[in-house]
Amino acid sequence: MLGQDPYIRPGQANGMCFSVADGIQHPPSLQNIFKEINQDLGIPAPVSGDLSRWAKQGVFLLNVTLTVREGQSGSHQGQGWERFTDTVIHAINDGSDHVVFMLWGSFAQKKASFVDQAKHMILKAPHPSPLSAYRGFFGCKHFSQANAWLESKGKGKINW
Repeated sequence: MLGQDPYIRPGQANGMCFSVADGIQHPPSLQNIFKEINQDLGIPAPVSGDLSRWAKQGVFLLNVTLTVREGQSGSHQGQGWERFTDTVIHAINDGSDHVVFMLWGSFAQKKASFVDQAKHMILKAPHPSPLSAYRGFFGCKHFSQANAWLESKGKGKINW
């Protein structure tokens, strides 16, 4: 799962895209992710916004830019992080089989060209932010699609 950059408010970002530590109010994008999971799979939104439970199941939660200036989304884009994270994406593509790439928003979707679609699944939708979630993120059913594809490849499904 690719995010653009970390959350911009103090104490929100915890090193995984879209994730926040326990006790931190869920940012709007994360709220919308939980709403889509509920609509798609019937799973109610959890109290915790810490997505490490997904990471423990093999979900890699990567922001393409790994730092941000407080209060300024996109402030560290084009300063070198992309070279590093592009290399990570290439390594996952080349070194793994049957990976689902969830690319939400145009920024993440630019990375689709790095992915071998013959061995991996790419799921694209608008970003889950309040500005774009109603333009196709809601109703995308990426969580059930990912699980169905993973199970068809002999992988375990993700407990979202």
